[in-house]
Amino acid sequence: MNDAHDRGPAEADPSDPSDAFPSKYVPRPTVRDLPPPPTGQWRYIGPGIVAAGVGMASGEFILFPYISSQVGLVFVWAALIGLVTQYFLNMEIERYTLATGETAITGFSRLWKHWGLVFAALAYFANLWPAWATSSATLVTYLFGGDVAVIATVILIIVALILTLAPVVYNALERAQMIKIAALLVLLLVTAVFAFGGSDWADARKIVTEPGFPSELGFAVLLGALAFAGAGGGQNLVQSNWIRDKGFGMGRYVPKIVSPVTHEPEARGRAGFIFRPTEENLAHWRGWWRFANREQLSTFVLISFLSITFMSLLAYVTVYGRPDLSNDVSFLEIEGNALKESVGPWFGTFFWAVGAVSMFAAALGIVDYTSRLAADVLKTSYLPQMSESKLYAVLVWGLALIGIVVILAGMTQPLTLAIIAACSGGTMMFIYSGLLIAINRRMLPKAIRIRGFRLAALVWSILLFGVLAALTFNEQVRKLFE
Repeated sequence: MNDAHDRGPAEADPSDPSDAFPSKYVPRPTVRDLPPPPTGQWRYIGPGIVAAGVGMASGEFILFPYISSQVGLVFVWAALIGLVTQYFLNMEIERYTLATGETAITGFSRLWKHWGLVFAALAYFANLWPAWATSSATLVTYLFGGDVAVIATVILIIVALILTLAPVVYNALERAQMIKIAALLVLLLVTAVFAFGGSDWADARKIVTEPGFPSELGFAVLLGALAFAGAGGGQNLVQSNWIRDKGFGMGRYVPKIVSPVTHEPEARGRAGFIFRPTEENLAHWRGWWRFANREQLSTFVLISFLSITFMSLLAYVTVYGRPDLSNDVSFLEIEGNALKESVGPWFGTFFWAVGAVSMFAAALGIVDYTSRLAADVLKTSYLPQMSESKLYAVLVWGLALIGIVVILAGMTQPLTLAIIAACSGGTMMFIYSGLLIAINRRMLPKAIRIRGFRLAALVWSILLFGVLAALTFNEQVRKLFE
């Protein structure tokens, strides 16, 4: 006979919501009341800004502008598709964490112990190639000269120091991304005033009037742009970790990741919490859910879409159709020089400086989320006796050192590395879209389960990223035999 902890949902005690959670691999959650939503909600704004800030480099500064520099504005429409799809993905990731204080990956690991390891490995594979550190270094060389490999190595060391010495890691990350977004918004405003004329704004209508699918660029580039329109791959999953450290919902009961050098880590258990669906708890839930949705829409979606649209239009009006364009990230150098000629030397320098800062902040966020995901998996499923903060610090330095080895081995082409990362991320999104449906329908109380149009949105995500991943894989295999 099975132990009581191995009962399935069909045998669950309706008075105990923890009975719906499989406990073969992770212990059952503790039943506690859901904390009330904040009255002063502005201080809880942040995870969506972090998500936009970390993602605002790959799709926004490289992939979509690169596509616009090659084929015009025909594919910018896909940014909205990618962002809306990721909005629904992010909210289902947040749903589970708001209700339990656990990450979505912990929920997956309740279904099969090694799901967490699969996603941590995929996130590492996507980010072993330090595309954003090399992108930042490339832009620094446009400003000051120097060697990309040396500069990228220094960037990774600085990133690791920041993430392992900050007393509360999330707070340092949030501040860095807010500074970055402020700089980018200033760039967009200055661009709108000084770089765009009447004909350029007229060209912007082509985004709507002349949509297309530029298959000549290859499915790998297009999948990368869709997957990285805003966030992508493991970065979406880490919304769980970020809202938990911010104190959303049941995350208020969970200790934050801190520096093991400058702060004393608090122990956390392997399992989270769940609330009984009482009238008071459900009222609290509705408040948290409304706030979390508004926070994502007004930060992640809005900021990401504005930046993709502006940066794509800027690439189009400055370098589209030029015969000296190459199929790599050097189009940013040509774009900066074109801005110097059309607006003034200061503007091209400002463009490169903001880009370098932007991708440095992205590198900070990417090393954080990759290490954060892996630390959560190891703590929950394999090394429960270890401090999550110490595991995180070790993983941060491990990823930085691996990135340095990759750079010194000669892999410093940012666009190629970004496409590799994005394709891996798109495959991840295909897999975990289905798993999110499983955990948010099977484990959570009936009143807060995913249903209706949100369920349909995740089915769409499965189809979108599944088809694109299959087409990309087929394309890459075919190239091997050409």
